[in-house]
Amino acid sequence: MLLLLRGGSVFAPEPLGICDLLVGGGKILAIAPKLPPMEAFAPAPVTEISLQGARVIPGLLDAHVHSTGGGGEAGPHTRVPAVPLSAFTLGGITTVVGLLGTDGTTRSMENLVAATNALRVEGLSAYCWTGGYEVPPVTLSGSVRRDIAFVEPIIGVGEMAISDHRSSQPTFEEFIRIAADCHVGGLMTGKAGILHLHLGDGKRGLSLVRRALDETELPPRVFYPTHVNRNKALFDEALAIAPRGPTVDVTAFPVEEGEDAWSAEDAIERYWAAGGPDSRITCSSDGGGCLPTFNGQGELVRMDFARPSALAGALRALLDRGHPLERVLPVFTSNVANLLRLHQKGRIAVGTDADLVVLSDEHHVRDVLAGGRVVVRHGVPTVRGTFE
Repeated sequence: MLLLLRGGSVFAPEPLGICDLLVGGGKILAIAPKLPPMEAFAPAPVTEISLQGARVIPGLLDAHVHSTGGGGEAGPHTRVPAVPLSAFTLGGITTVVGLLGTDGTTRSMENLVAATNALRVEGLSAYCWTGGYEVPPVTLSGSVRRDIAFVEPIIGVGEMAISDHRSSQPTFEEFIRIAADCHVGGLMTGKAGILHLHLGDGKRGLSLVRRALDETELPPRVFYPTHVNRNKALFDEALAIAPRGPTVDVTAFPVEEGEDAWSAEDAIERYWAAGGPDSRITCSSDGGGCLPTFNGQGELVRMDFARPSALAGALRALLDRGHPLERVLPVFTSNVANLLRLHQKGRIAVGTDADLVVLSDEHHVRDVLAGGRVVVRHGVPTVRGTFE
């Protein structure tokens, strides 16, 4: 079946004006200010949806989700459950990259790859990172490079922890060896070949990344630090390294008044105000991950868990503050797709994947297409996960 979206205000992310979009076979087949009636020559039945000027944007990409669940830092009962399909789609997310976190012992790469494939069957575009917090990284094949080369959904290593009391306290030599394996694995396969780095609150901050930029031949794009808005000093470090080539990722976690952190929307605004390169900042949700608070002895005193919907919340907050949609969108779409070498994602053009979101007048996610299939209509899931 073909789907014809009539009269949407299309942002690709750049504004294209009012357009009709023809979708079929999971792809965008045509874009024009006015497409003719399809019935006379279409090879399949055509369903039309009138958008009446509503804004159409690319589906959001979330490069950091705990698709099998995160947590576990306060015992087995604190392991966060797996994230269901509609938790992503209701937030306008059509592409996810799953990962392990602190726990690479009771959670496994086998489980993560299976969960990634399950999300694909249910309708999302899904990928994953190999490894987790620990060094050496947990892998399927015994090698980072072999995992990237032979396991199709795996695109790099993540989230390897640095500057965090829960990390393996990696040495510089261990750090650059893993980064080198990521880079060569990416060259061999055409995949991202990225080392996705969890940043904690430790005083060493991004020192390992700075040293790698100073002392090695590795391309700066290999290093992809996340949670850089978790404290203000760390964010200042991220501002300093972005012009040197790495992409930095802010997390859409809740920030309380007076907390030594920046919300995602505050961090993005500050990044722009500081003149950071527009193409080198992204935002992710940490969906399914634990949001712990530790005391000075490293003991958990409070926890919450992150929700994928926070990604669309950060986008909406920036729009509410008056930022143009075409300025905001790349942080959540094309910047992510470009870094991860997902060339059919993050933009609206003929031949790209039909991952689309329709926004309401209040900037909420209204309708979602994933791979050309309507999965959310008027804020209600039309497709749910197998066990929802």
